Amino acid sequence: MLSPEHPATGHKDHVSIDFARITERERYKLLIGSVVPRPIALVTTRHPDGTVNAAPFSFFNCLSADPAILALGVENQSDMSFKDTTLNVRLTEQFTVNVVDHAIMDAMNVCAVPFPSHVDELAEAGLTAVPGEAVGCPYIREAPIAFECHRYLTLGLGKSREIILGQVVRMHVREDLFDNERFYIDQLALDAVGRMGGHGYSTTREQFDLPTMSVEQWSAMKPTLQRTAG
Repeated sequence: MLSPEHPATGHKDHVSIDFARITERERYKLLIGSVVPRPIALVTTRHPDGTVNAAPFSFFNCLSADPAILALGVENQSDMSFKDTTLNVRLTEQFTVNVVDHAIMDAMNVCAVPFPSHVDELAEAGLTAVPGEAVGCPYIREAPIAFECHRYLTLGLGKSREIILGQVVRMHVREDLFDNERFYIDQLALDAVGRMGGHGYSTTREQFDLPTMSVEQWSAMKPTLQRTAG
């Protein structure tokens, strides 16, 4: 048995995997099945010829607040050529990240179809393009939140992947989600979805609070926890 239960503690043993000895596909499956849930960026870009592209990415997150940096991991095509998103960002230095909620999840999945470059994914998905205010590419009206970004830095990881860092220059947020006095986003109302492994997705409809403790609070709580554990 690979993961036997430890007889004394009830804990299961770990399987150790050497990433140098497994294939790229196996590494991919382990990573996307372990780093979950991942937020989804539905990225809109515009080619200099005016063609708009929309594509979802789950290798995505927020890396910094000052400067405000979002990160995308974009895999190249099978022939190692750039995907439309990467090419458009390189040519224009701009992109917009649209947050995916439950309401536009099916439309997001349409945007994942590998259409030819001349096809407008937003039109295929029934989504509405709104002209950007600080960038030349549009944001999506139906998205609950959108971040207009200027390219901050691009990192090439070998031949297969580009890491694109974007500095947020403007944000659009649906008014019912935003508390203007506290600068607070109503995360339950946001109803964002996340990417799991395989074809799986998750919701954010069940949440809980766990405040970070001060040293003093931990010191006061520690004896009680030790007695309970004993």
